[in-house]
Amino acid sequence: MASDLVRPRFTSLADMIEAQASRHGTKAALRFRGRETGYADLARHARDVAGALKTSECAAGDRIAYFGKNSDVYYELLLGAAWAGVTLVPVNWRLAAQEAAWLLEDADCRIIFVTPDHAQDITQLAQSLPLRPPVVIVDGDDPATAYADWRASGGGIAVEQARDPEAIAVQIYTSGTTGRPKGALLSQRALLVFRSLPEAAQPEWNRWTQDDVSLIVMPQFHIGGTGFGLQTLCAGATGLVAEEFSADLVLDAIEHQGLSKLFTVPSALQLVMRHPRVRQVDYGRIRTIVYGASPMPLDVLREAMDIFRCGFVQQYGMTEMCGTISVLPPEDHEVNGNSRMTSAGRALDGVEIAIVDPDGRRLGRGESGEVVIRSPTAMTGYWNLPEATAEAFDAQGYFRSGDAGYLDEDGYLHLRDRIKDMIVSGGENVFPVEVENAIRDHADVADVAVIGVPDPLWGEAVKAVVVLTDGAIADGEAIRAWARRTIAGYKVPKTVDFIDALPRNASGKVLKRELRAPYWTGHDRSVA
Repeated sequence: MASDLVRPRFTSLADMIEAQASRHGTKAALRFRGRETGYADLARHARDVAGALKTSECAAGDRIAYFGKNSDVYYELLLGAAWAGVTLVPVNWRLAAQEAAWLLEDADCRIIFVTPDHAQDITQLAQSLPLRPPVVIVDGDDPATAYADWRASGGGIAVEQARDPEAIAVQIYTSGTTGRPKGALLSQRALLVFRSLPEAAQPEWNRWTQDDVSLIVMPQFHIGGTGFGLQTLCAGATGLVAEEFSADLVLDAIEHQGLSKLFTVPSALQLVMRHPRVRQVDYGRIRTIVYGASPMPLDVLREAMDIFRCGFVQQYGMTEMCGTISVLPPEDHEVNGNSRMTSAGRALDGVEIAIVDPDGRRLGRGESGEVVIRSPTAMTGYWNLPEATAEAFDAQGYFRSGDAGYLDEDGYLHLRDRIKDMIVSGGENVFPVEVENAIRDHADVADVAVIGVPDPLWGEAVKAVVVLTDGAIADGEAIRAWARRTIAGYKVPKTVDFIDALPRNASGKVLKRELRAPYWTGHDRSVA
């Protein structure tokens, strides 16, 4: 637990940015679209944001929203809001208008900051909300609504720093793959406890140097984007903020901007690997590539290790835990594969992971059940959902993740699936991930998801939804036969459907609810 950890350097965001400004001065903290912001300027901008929030009559505990693609301004707002005791709510810019309206109303946002590409729609939407919040346009030209002018209005306004470590810095909504999104309340302490450990207390793969340059390309409305940016600032490094991912952008950052730290998802890394220039680039500055959301298929890992010539780190985490809770470090990644590479690694120091049965009883090594986590990074709760918050934690303070898995004899966590994605067919439990792994290495399979569909005899039947490689011919029986080589017959898909692409959320996770929906129309279903 937290008391067992080396004491973090910072417990509030205001303390962090002031200390970094004093230490690093004009050194570049963030670069975005040719704009460079030094640490001293970032601290000054945060103070001005706090002052502008005060003049806008935002009080401690209020919420403000950010709606748009990644921007350097996002971190000014995050730091400035925390300085004033205000909570920032980053909103997924891909949401439909009705979804965005629900979220903004649920959060009671007092001001909405929006990038120009969404300004018209959000300005119109804001008028339909009960609070009718004002809209401030990031990088806009109209002084009445432009962010730079709004921020300048806070210059010279005295605002006492909010130093309460338990104050909620950011409210990030879960992806909502099984229902309405829930706003996870992440405190300043929880966000900083691991990210601001002294270098000597960090695991070797996460030790930063003063000349490190990171690429902040994961969406900022996701803990991956928010957290990696904060890690960069806590380390006193330089962050390249990218609006969204592209292979060209990654290679340009490596070739021309000194990129040394990259956090992404396997599917995005594969896009870089397919770029025609990928083997012409010098990757000497990159020591590790960190990836999350899904394991790295062995054939992809082999190719990636050959191209990038660096260590690879897999992270497993979730919004409610402020990000990472377990890690598979570089030494456990091997070109020839090993049993540990099928796992999500071991718990970080200070994190406790256990496996429980449906009644909450602890299970032994090798026994499958629900993954529960106790960590100093745990969220405070869900916004305005006391019952959901109470249900999320057990009596010992372990968070119920909703993921199914087991711990092996060495403490490595092996994930099987989401509890709610588990298929019950004829009384037998089938974990889709196990079936997907049996199918994924078929030469004609580019991507696969396994779901349960209604069956009059078995209750649920196993179905594979497959994306084919270019030029492959759809042959469901061949894929079923391939799976039968390595898994029990009752786990083999009864049917195989083919589609062009699997639906995914912003963090790269497959939206199985969307895949299941057409098959379950008109049927009762106990699994959401």
